[in-house]
Amino acid sequence: LPVDQLYNLATQRLHDGNYSNAERLYERLIARFPYGDYNEQAQIDLAYAYYKDDNADEAYSAINRFIKTYPTQKHVDYAYYLRGLINFDRTGTLLERLTDRDKSRRDQGYGLQSFDDFSQLLRRFPDSPYAQDARQRMVWLRNGLAQSELNVAEYYLRRKAYVASANRAEYIVEHYQSSPQTADALAVMAKSYSELGRQELAQQATSVL
Repeated sequence: LPVDQLYNLATQRLHDGNYSNAERLYERLIARFPYGDYNEQAQIDLAYAYYKDDNADEAYSAINRFIKTYPTQKHVDYAYYLRGLINFDRTGTLLERLTDRDKSRRDQGYGLQSFDDFSQLLRRFPDSPYAQDARQRMVWLRNGLAQSELNVAEYYLRRKAYVASANRAEYIVEHYQSSPQTADALAVMAKSYSELGRQELAQQATSVL
């Protein structure tokens, strides 16, 4: 098939939800036609097909290659957005988000990476049509990261490791000021400083709270 027909066939398979077949067709196109607009768009679409096929590692690798190879391509803002989405979905399933299951007790590495991916999108392309959704996802991620830190601070507090609990709580106040967890962090700080005999610091935290 010529490049335009091969691309259209792959895209039709993608729209039909036949992701594995779409992947093979995009891969074939990229190998047979290594230059041109069809190749560039096929690389983005291939990453999206991997993403929809729950192949996060391949999707992330593909979209990273595209960003590094074509940093000024006209759709590179979408590439940054897709990279953020890939890691965002690795923070937990849709069911977990809908049921508000506490993912903050799990590893937050993907959450941090997704937050950074969306941050790069907003810094480079603040007027992108994907910017607003990225901002909303960053708020959700920020609150989850703050809750993860709070879980650790409360653990240290229960273990009577008051210096550690105070430090964790202070980190939340400094780095996640607009998160709902800030109030709980201030309470942890007040309790920790009180137990350490640092009454002035305890009173300051209580006053702010």
